[in-house]
Amino acid sequence: MNVFLLVLEILAVITALIVLALALIALGTKLVCRPSKVGKVEIGALQDSTQTDQRGAVRSVQSADLQISSHTLDAIWTPMHLERLAHTYWRFLTRCTLGLVQIQYTEQERFIVLICRPFVLLSFRKPEYQMDQHRGIVRWRIERGLLVAAPGVNSDGYLEIDVARRPGTKPGMSTLHVDVEIDNYFPSIAAWIAQWVYAATQSKAHVLVCCAYLRSIAHGDLAEAKSVHFVPIDQLPTPSGPRPRDRGNAGGDGAPA
Repeated sequence: MNVFLLVLEILAVITALIVLALALIALGTKLVCRPSKVGKVEIGALQDSTQTDQRGAVRSVQSADLQISSHTLDAIWTPMHLERLAHTYWRFLTRCTLGLVQIQYTEQERFIVLICRPFVLLSFRKPEYQMDQHRGIVRWRIERGLLVAAPGVNSDGYLEIDVARRPGTKPGMSTLHVDVEIDNYFPSIAAWIAQWVYAATQSKAHVLVCCAYLRSIAHGDLAEAKSVHFVPIDQLPTPSGPRPRDRGNAGGDGAPA
């Protein structure tokens, strides 16, 4: 009987810790999604939309507008800085997990690993770039990983960062609209346990990473580019189609062309 009571007490403590952790994540998400200012850069409220279709595929979009100096934006509107923006997102995955999650690169793939291989959480094909004078896109197609359920392995899921520039609200300023989108993603947490567990954990963590990512852009703290060769903007494919925020609900027509 004493052993049974001890087990119940341990389970109660674990449950309380989980509830506390989820509450802190929810509070942290609410706080960091508010409008803020970093130096002269104003960050609008983060818009978060996460939906799951009848197949179990997740579509999640986090969006925000940054009011940034037009001169500063002109200086970083290049394919090299587009790659740096992309790499900055990955860097925060490592930072926010205190180094437990690492990003590994090859010529053809990107791996999110827990400490080291073979514990690959997510793997992606090499990034695809599109850019013109007004919009830039980096897209990684999802291949497989411990966090990917069977229907999403080598399917049409992807992670995408989409940035667009337009006139700002003040003289000398421009608006940088940033979308971070995951589409047609089948999370194994939802498949193995429950959808609400994914929504309360992995999904919330993604939102927090996006907020940290936006603040890094505002600080001008961009990670170094991993690629060594960059072509001019006019040699990259021109972005086409609506921005992620305008594509509609989850479970639409799949990955963009």
